[in-house]
Amino acid sequence: MSDQHETPAQASVEDNLKQVMDLLGRHRLVESLVHKQELSRPDMPRHELVESLVHKQNLAELRKHLDQLHPADVAYILEALPLEDRLLVWDLVKAERDGDILLEVSDAVRESLIAAMDNRELVAAAASLDTDEIADLAPDLPKDVVQELMKSLGSARRAQVESSLSYDEDSVGGLMDYDFVTIRADVTLEVALRYLRFLGELPLHTDKLFVVERDGRLIGALPLKRMLVHDPEAHVAAVMTDDPVVFHPSDPAEDAAQAFERYDLVTAPVVDPNNRLVGRLTVDVVVDFIREQGEQDMLQLVGLREEEDLFTTVWKAAKNRWLWLAINLCTALVASRVVGAFEGSIEKLAALAALMPIVAGMGGNSGNQTSTLVVRGFALGLINKDNARRILTKELGIALLNGTVWGSVMGVVTYLLYHNAALGGVMAAAMLLNLLVAAVAGYLAPAMIDRLGRDPAYGSAVLTTFITDSMGFFIFLGLATVVLL
Repeated sequence: MSDQHETPAQASVEDNLKQVMDLLGRHRLVESLVHKQELSRPDMPRHELVESLVHKQNLAELRKHLDQLHPADVAYILEALPLEDRLLVWDLVKAERDGDILLEVSDAVRESLIAAMDNRELVAAAASLDTDEIADLAPDLPKDVVQELMKSLGSARRAQVESSLSYDEDSVGGLMDYDFVTIRADVTLEVALRYLRFLGELPLHTDKLFVVERDGRLIGALPLKRMLVHDPEAHVAAVMTDDPVVFHPSDPAEDAAQAFERYDLVTAPVVDPNNRLVGRLTVDVVVDFIREQGEQDMLQLVGLREEEDLFTTVWKAAKNRWLWLAINLCTALVASRVVGAFEGSIEKLAALAALMPIVAGMGGNSGNQTSTLVVRGFALGLINKDNARRILTKELGIALLNGTVWGSVMGVVTYLLYHNAALGGVMAAAMLLNLLVAAVAGYLAPAMIDRLGRDPAYGSAVLTTFITDSMGFFIFLGLATVVLL
């Protein structure tokens, strides 16, 4: 009978997390029993009890389980644990895996792990990484650790790290690596194959070799699949592609990510202004960048300034949320003053108090739909000055149609509830007008933020909601005051 049990490597990350938490729970339970036994038998040394009952059992099993997991899975587990348990698990991870795991965890969790390590451990963890990975980790390390790390590197690696650090983290130069294989155009495929066999191992995600001149200038790329199916006696120049997609270190990483998606790239060369090959971009790094940008956009849509550790201190988490809470408080005060200006109307017709949240809520929802689409358009580079007017016109058309349909529905519902035809008409007109306002706000809010040089997702939802709420109250109560009172 075949074994039906999954190995840790086969199990889902959720199952791995559950197993780790179960082992931690057993560890805490035994530690508690040890403490109680120590109190009842003070003549028995605590250290001996802990060593025999805890470290040799549950912690040993936990360490063995962690050793079998991929660094990304260990990172997931660390992010899901409270700080005390996180540091306990981190101490059980083998030192040679520290660098890989530090790269996988979120920025907020990485900060807590680095704080628990001494300089010697940090230097050893970083030195085990590739050059581009060291550059990714360096900004989060203490300055004295970075200085010590740079001294420990060879001159070539040090120059590569310094080069990577000189580029913005959201540029191609900040994402590229230096691990690639080059060949000459005047050799045969058989010679190229012998060269690869001599190397013994290819860099990860290698789908093509870069063809260069003697001075390092890129002249083409040789896909491995072409290399395998063509005559071994054919020259590289006859088989290579001479128009590969190339990038420059200063190119925005966002543009490179779009190109990888558009052209289904696995790797791409990075060249300097003289067309000399200086690095390569790989799909795994691009995917990580896209994921991080998506997570950042989600946070910025609700006004969070930075990624937040789920188990960070209350004080630190509160400070992260203050900015847009303060802005939201100000906008709510403005909206309340709009309502306050019509207190007399609300006192005369109590139905207005019950109906006005509907107008504001529908406007807010519609505005955020438009805002989300516009933010996506800016992120993908689909919106420019040539098509902006057409996009806004389209959104106004959608708002006009939706406002007419759903405003009419709500007008009828209002009439049936309050038996007041004029009130139903005011409700229908207010909803139509506020949906039109929402379309304008949903477009202009991210457009204005983008023009200011910020990510259009940054707080656009908060700003759109403020406009639709304030204008919704003003339109509905203003129309009601003019028509009904």
